[in-house]
Amino acid sequence: MRSKRIRPYALTGGRTRPRHELLVEALVSVPRYDPSLPDSLMPESRALYERARTRVSIAELSAALSVPLGVVRVLLSDLAAQGAIYIHPTAHAYHHDREMLGRILDGLERLRT
Repeated sequence: MRSKRIRPYALTGGRTRPRHELLVEALVSVPRYDPSLPDSLMPESRALYERARTRVSIAELSAALSVPLGVVRVLLSDLAAQGAIYIHPTAHAYHHDREMLGRILDGLERLRT
C-alpha cells in the first residue's frame, strides 16, 4: 500500500521550497506551448503544464489536480526554471512600487462602478 506521506516527497525529490516565490493567488500560463515537452514530464508536471495552457491560479491547479499546494509550487517552479511556464507577477511583486500600487487601486475602484 502506498503512503500518502511518501508520494508528495517523491514527486518533489524531497524539496519543500520552490525556487520562485509562488503565492497561492499567482497566475501561471504557458507562453509557447511545446507539444513534445509533456512526454518528458512526470504525470503531475504534465497535468500542470497542460492546464496552464490557459491562465490559471496556483490554488486552482492544486484543487483541480488534488495535489497538495506545496507540491504544486515546487513542480511549477521547476517548470518555470525550464522556461515552460510563465509566472505572472502579483501585487506582492510591486509592494515597493507606489505607482503600480496606485494603478492597481484605481483599477479596483473602477470595478466597483
